[in-house]
Amino acid sequence: MTGFAFREVLISWLSYCHSLHMEDSGRGASYTVPCDDYVHVVEFSPFDSGSAALLAYGGNQYVVVGTCRFQEEDMEVEGVEFTTLRVFHHALRVDCLAWSPESRLDKLPQLIRFCTAAADRKVRLLTSDLQNQHEVKVMEGHTSYINHLVFEPTEGKQIASVSDDHTCRVWDLEGNETTTFRLRSPGVSVCWHPEDAFKLMVAEKKGTIRFYDLVTQQAILSLDCGQSPLMSADWCLSNTIKVGAVTGSDWVIWDITRSSYPQEKRPAHVERAGNFRWSRVNENLFSTTGCPGKISSQLLVHHLGHPQPVMIGSATVGAGLSWHRSLPLCVIGGDRKLSFWMTEM
Repeated sequence: MTGFAFREVLISWLSYCHSLHMEDSGRGASYTVPCDDYVHVVEFSPFDSGSAALLAYGGNQYVVVGTCRFQEEDMEVEGVEFTTLRVFHHALRVDCLAWSPESRLDKLPQLIRFCTAAADRKVRLLTSDLQNQHEVKVMEGHTSYINHLVFEPTEGKQIASVSDDHTCRVWDLEGNETTTFRLRSPGVSVCWHPEDAFKLMVAEKKGTIRFYDLVTQQAILSLDCGQSPLMSADWCLSNTIKVGAVTGSDWVIWDITRSSYPQEKRPAHVERAGNFRWSRVNENLFSTTGCPGKISSQLLVHHLGHPQPVMIGSATVGAGLSWHRSLPLCVIGGDRKLSFWMTEM
């Protein structure tokens, strides 16, 4: 074994031991917001809505949409101030949710638009002016569980979804399926970057991430985790050459200009990891969570300049993971509450 290889193994082993040691000593949330029911999914809007940060969370038969203000951005706020804008009835438990860039609160009429997926294998597009006009459009085509959704980020006129049916499908807002990519295993994540709107990143459970050209409808780049199952992947908003994922109990990072194999890999969670999300304000900051459903779900915040997590949070039965668009703050859902963690950069 070379000296470099030994050093990498040693760092990985020390990092794993650190995670084991810290498993039960995670810090509590910086802020919490009470909810009426178990929260299965939570998403900050990554887009500028013209006001405080938009946030949506989904439970068993509803989606709550509101705004969040934090004391770090408004001196008059103590901790966090969550204002509910509307509660949307949802026929089934919400399993995933994505925001449209068309959602705006600073123009009249106001517009809230997002899409969801549920166990009936349908995509639902929900639109409201927060007054009297509310519309739900149902999109059918997937033949198995939908794992992730995303809007085209520049104009919001298309939605992409990935499923256990081994497809990634692209829809227009009328519910027409415009493109289908056949995958080699279940699709777990799909990302659409605002600086590269003609490319779609699709992550598959067997450990492969592919970039598709939406004009030619061909795969143009492939990344390989080297292991499976790949549970979640994300495309860095502030640096388009960075891609990250969790696979097994590890996190992995690629520089897509250098190799199809990860440049960095570390053990993250004692058991299987569930989610990976890049911070929207710092290209070296990202978070991972353990698989939901555990009695205590661990949130880890990592920085590429540090071999160990820079923050370890513990939440009861966590679900979902999302970063604020302009603060180093992330949120996960749980049993009758939202939990927010502020990270020192």
